[in-house]
Amino acid sequence: MVREALQAGAIGYLLKNVSADDLAAAIREAHAGRSTLAPEAIQALIQMDPAPRSSQEDLAEAFLLTPREQEVLALMIEGLSNPDIADRLVVSRSTAKAHVSNILSKMGVSNRAEAIALALQYKPSIGG
Repeated sequence: MVREALQAGAIGYLLKNVSADDLAAAIREAHAGRSTLAPEAIQALIQMDPAPRSSQEDLAEAFLLTPREQEVLALMIEGLSNPDIADRLVVSRSTAKAHVSNILSKMGVSNRAEAIALALQYKPSIGG
């Protein structure tokens, strides 16, 4: 169900027992364009069938990500927004946005949450 929600365009996934404070924080994160996935949702994604390619395959190799795109994806996994990524990498916001768009395209996903979920299914070659 988590994967289906993300594929349908959800930017986050929380369980119904989430606290009011966590729910409010997740709404603020979603408004800022950042994904929020409950730890249980991440675990469910990891335990699901592997991504289209072997989960042992290197993520960068599987999707032909450049070293810079790998960096950007790692920052996406940390929850950084495009402006935050731009600041961290000392590039323009439009450059950060272009990297994110390239990553989504190469990974064949439609949003950040899907990219993060898919990345987490691969051997931790980035972001860890």
